[in-house]
Amino acid sequence: MTATREKIWTVEEYHRMIEAGILTEGDKIELLDGRIVEMSAQTPSHAATTQRSSDYIKQLLAGQAHVRMQLPITLATSEPEPDIAVVCIDPGAYSDHHPNPSEILLLIEVSYATLQIDRREKAPIYSRANIPEYWILDVAAREAYIYRNPAPGGYQSEIVVADNAAIRMLAFPEIEISFSELFLPV
Repeated sequence: MTATREKIWTVEEYHRMIEAGILTEGDKIELLDGRIVEMSAQTPSHAATTQRSSDYIKQLLAGQAHVRMQLPITLATSEPEPDIAVVCIDPGAYSDHHPNPSEILLLIEVSYATLQIDRREKAPIYSRANIPEYWILDVAAREAYIYRNPAPGGYQSEIVVADNAAIRMLAFPEIEISFSELFLPV
């Protein structure tokens, strides 16, 4: 009988594989808790919701934060590519590093067929990294999952709101975000 073990990669090893050309942009992968996993293909409604949400949030936060769409962030054991990352303004526009937890204000995943992965795999990763706020936009149900109060065991607050709700980001409490502007019109 042969025992096999899964190889857990560090962020540094992952970066070296990218630099060496072993992993390329065409691979459509991300590092989650040391595992290299394939990202799901995007449906038209996923892509359109991501674009609409990103455009809306960029408009609201112009000059106050960078809004990145489907670009890497670097955590201790992961380098995911969330659909939207609201991050602190960096004078170098993140030319020498990907945003890290101290620079991340909000992460948003747009979920069409990946709700369980976004809730059960990514939420704990983001919580352990102390990301203050994480939203999942469930395209099929037209609901948003709002996670706040990160702790090592997971987010301490989870609420689900309908697409007609509005919320204020923890980082920008003076700005109200209408979920009807994040989801596609019906």
